[in-house]
Amino acid sequence: MSQAVAEKSATLTNLLAAYEGESNAHAKYDFFAAKADAEGWLGAASLFRAAARAEQIHALNHARVIKQLGGEAHCEIYAVEVKSTLDNLKVALAGEQFEVETMYPGFIAEASGREVALARRTFTWALEAEKTHARLFQEAINIVELRIKESWVGLPCAFYICAACGYTTRTREEHARCPVCNLSYDKFEVIR
Repeated sequence: MSQAVAEKSATLTNLLAAYEGESNAHAKYDFFAAKADAEGWLGAASLFRAAARAEQIHALNHARVIKQLGGEAHCEIYAVEVKSTLDNLKVALAGEQFEVETMYPGFIAEASGREVALARRTFTWALEAEKTHARLFQEAINIVELRIKESWVGLPCAFYICAACGYTTRTREEHARCPVCNLSYDKFEVIR
């Protein structure tokens, strides 16, 4: 195997792992949203739906790069264990923290070392969005633990998702563009 093929293979392996992780997170968060709705944590349900959409955007971005590098995006979707909204938020936070602290930094370093700019970009965009998810999930955990229904976690809430990179925010930003990928805010999706 030539060095170029080996380098491409290592990056493709990481892209496929990221694609599978994001695809499974998308599916899991959809189930978690339904549970949060059923328990009356309407804002938490919106957060799960928003995170699910962002994870779907990440998976689609990874799939495009996989195809551009000559691979084919495929994965297995695993069964989801749904518990209470609080437990589901903790599971979601743990997954986001793994991506932020371990997975994406390693994948970015590998892609940077091999100078695979497309992979580095899709990993970086996902990493920045996952940071916002981790922060929002932690805020939601704090509120649910205190059982404060009169909050953004308990009441209907909208989230804004960058259609290009999946950056997620609870408020309309004052800036004109996404802080991660520079997409115009008028292209953001509203998730409730």
